[in-house]
Amino acid sequence: MTTLITGANGFVGSALCTRLCREGLAVRAAMRCAQRLPGGIEAVSTGALSGDTDWSAALKGVEHIVHLAARVHVMKDASADPLAAFRQVNVEGTAHLARQAAAAGVKRFVYLSSIKVNGESTPLDQPFTATDTPAPEDPYGQSKYEAEQALRHIAAASNMELVIIRPPLVYGPGVKANFASMLRWLSRGMALPLAAITDNRRSLVALDNLIDLISTCLRHRAAAGQVFLVSDGEDVSTAELLRKAGRALGRPARLFYVPPSVLHGASVLLGKRSVYQRLCGSLRIDIGHTQQLLNWHPPLSVDEGLRRAAQGWSA
Repeated sequence: MTTLITGANGFVGSALCTRLCREGLAVRAAMRCAQRLPGGIEAVSTGALSGDTDWSAALKGVEHIVHLAARVHVMKDASADPLAAFRQVNVEGTAHLARQAAAAGVKRFVYLSSIKVNGESTPLDQPFTATDTPAPEDPYGQSKYEAEQALRHIAAASNMELVIIRPPLVYGPGVKANFASMLRWLSRGMALPLAAITDNRRSLVALDNLIDLISTCLRHRAAAGQVFLVSDGEDVSTAELLRKAGRALGRPARLFYVPPSVLHGASVLLGKRSVYQRLCGSLRIDIGHTQQLLNWHPPLSVDEGLRRAAQGWSA
């Protein structure tokens, strides 16, 4: 039997395909346009993810699905109606795939959701848990939550098992977007006004830790019907993260002190409150449920995850 990976040529998907193939699984990589892949991985072209995608060929002989394909969160969304754009791909496209998968006899559907389903921030002493009432705040998080709801309905009406994973920011070799920008600033020796941001805590997840959990969820009997939060199991302040990343790059972070109140005031004046929240606020995740139910523990520390990200990064 085959495991189908959607979004297989993405940051998480390419690493997952390699890992599962190494574990001896038959892997079919679904992507918009088929590309040449390492030996042992079957590629299939499915076109864009939508409510009209024909998955019949891709689903032949498939036992498990890991659904990674999505319209991803972007900082400056140029869509006239971002929520509608997210829903078209993340909700309608996901539900359409799940319905066809259930009809084709797929046994387990592992869905990569987002911690944004829980919300954008936490009090320092109240981390997100898997049983929290969802509280998405942006169109991307809302679409992921609606996709989860649609998948639950489909799974309940079929024999297909559903597993939901909600990761925070994922970093590792080939990381892009904000994390890549941070590595670029550090590698160039830029001075950053964040030495005072030591009292917040952020949960992150190394790519290899996320891949390890996905692999576990494909096999573990107790994973069926569950929602799992995932992180490295170590929460770090912004200043600590920058210093750790600098050491991984071999370029010590150059941080200088600016009072958080001044940073907050500047963010308000510049219309960058969300940036301030990500840099200075907390987002903590409790992975106790994941660890206990699956007997799973993150194999990589934050330091090792950052070392691997630095090795695989190029300016």
